[in-house]
Amino acid sequence: MCGIIGYIGFRKATDVLVDGLRRLEYRGYDSAGVAVKTAEGLKVVKRSGKLSVLEAALREEGLEGHLGIGHTRWATHGAPTDPNAHPHTTEDGRIAVIHNGIIENYLELKEALKARGHRFSSDTDSEVLAHLIEEKYRGDLLEALREALQEVRGAYAVVAVHQDHEEIVAARTVSPLVVGLGEGENFLASDVPALLPYTRKVIFLHDGDVARITREGVEITDLLGNPLLREAVEVDWSLEAAEKGGFPHYMLKEIYEQPWVLENTLGGRLLEEVGDVDLGLELDPLEVDRVHMVACGTAAYAGLYGKYLLEGLARIPVECDVASEYRYRDPVVDGKTLAVAISQSGETIDTLEGLREAKRKGARTLGVINAKGSSLTREVEAVLYIHAGPEIGVASTKAYMAMLAAMAMLAIRFGRARGTLGQEEARALIRELKKLPRLVEEVLEKRPLIAHIAEKYHQAQDFLFLGRHVQVPTAYEGALKLKEISYIHAEAYPAGEMKHGPIALIDERLPVVVLATQGPLYEKTLSNIQEVRARGGKVIAVATEGDEEIRKLAQDVVYVPQVHPLLSPMVSVVPLQLLAYEVAVLLGRDVDQPRNLAKSVTVE
Repeated sequence: MCGIIGYIGFRKATDVLVDGLRRLEYRGYDSAGVAVKTAEGLKVVKRSGKLSVLEAALREEGLEGHLGIGHTRWATHGAPTDPNAHPHTTEDGRIAVIHNGIIENYLELKEALKARGHRFSSDTDSEVLAHLIEEKYRGDLLEALREALQEVRGAYAVVAVHQDHEEIVAARTVSPLVVGLGEGENFLASDVPALLPYTRKVIFLHDGDVARITREGVEITDLLGNPLLREAVEVDWSLEAAEKGGFPHYMLKEIYEQPWVLENTLGGRLLEEVGDVDLGLELDPLEVDRVHMVACGTAAYAGLYGKYLLEGLARIPVECDVASEYRYRDPVVDGKTLAVAISQSGETIDTLEGLREAKRKGARTLGVINAKGSSLTREVEAVLYIHAGPEIGVASTKAYMAMLAAMAMLAIRFGRARGTLGQEEARALIRELKKLPRLVEEVLEKRPLIAHIAEKYHQAQDFLFLGRHVQVPTAYEGALKLKEISYIHAEAYPAGEMKHGPIALIDERLPVVVLATQGPLYEKTLSNIQEVRARGGKVIAVATEGDEEIRKLAQDVVYVPQVHPLLSPMVSVVPLQLLAYEVAVLLGRDVDQPRNLAKSVTVE
């Protein structure tokens, strides 16, 4: 979740570090800092608050140097204060360290270090790393880092510099780190967007990797010092793809990228003539007798959508778990269980640990992932990449759309392989999938209407979202988006469950968003709307074009194009994304960096 950047080369280090941290702001943070090697030694500047506060301090300091490290911190141990910001240094200031993750045994390490005379200046777990490295240092900084990490338990991406060395050393376990390769310069970051202005040639470090980075190159070993070969890859993201492209917010840009994302996710995989999809997976559906979806947040709702499709089309039982609970409920797993881990970043710690629990119990594993080279990609047997490109806004939109498309293709593939989905029905679904990019474009044209609806209801204190069947996950996702970026309380329920409790909330002050697209349960949904109206609730309906009946029941209607009922969430979620966005803008919220949230949650 925190951001890391490192640079060694010929440029002014602070320029590279601040630019890199700016490109990592989407990860969420509450303080920031840099350490630069200058002619007078290592100089550290760090401040709580936004990057603008750090930039002002750097202008006063005027640090000159060509080697440095930078960090944006999201507080876990210790409040978001200047002393708790990174980098952390030793008392003599000769070593500086930045760290993402959690050191689980930091208290015992800290007490032992204090007993040996070390004095601490922060409340963080991370500072123990600087003192441990100092104790182990005998002239070789990389060896000192390796030895220090032998005593550490936990998750980390740790980066260190020493005023006497022209190098940056780094290591990772769980938390991501990426090395960027240049000419006469090299880079280090926690995520690719920070590197894009300078290079697209990168090395993704693996768990247990330790690296020495100089101007001339990169040396990688394991924790015992054994050399490792890690292949450099060319990332296919342009710098423009990671920037706003003229939109006021990353989130809005990413909402509007969804037609392209669908083209990218579906492209080359739909085999309409034979009524099948080619996912390139070496995974036999006939060897699977049940599926466990393991994910967090938005990705968990994509997994719930996958449950409806896999059970309906492939007739295979599916369980959906939020990953943070999965490994603690002792799930029943065997060799015929397929654990499907869904994650945009591929670094979400709860999802990784849930997957590992399934693997320990003997499950087959599949990752539905956006970020290439991420930790999750290396821990699953098979990967279904969703190809959504970089998603910068903390609140996921386009990655969710790509996950829905991936779930639809997975269900078609399983249904065809298992003989539960006929060729003609599969062809019909594939034809409908091919229409989706154009249909989503049509929905995006409804933005002025949705902005008008947002104007009417943005002062509401609560919202209720209702859906049935495949639109239940859409309702959950709509409520989550509104909560995430507007801070308005929102709940989502299966519409038929409303009368078992939530109906007590309904009065004339409560806007109720109902997914009422055409499908087998349409008439029942209309009955639920009647129940809302009878209690004075204000109904905002998402309905299928041509449905005039709904106008008699809802105060506001957003029409979406007709599509196969099983695929309707891919058009109906777009109005909910736009509604959340417009409400948040009207309320003056920080849309791309909502309070208390981070893009990738890499600690439990």
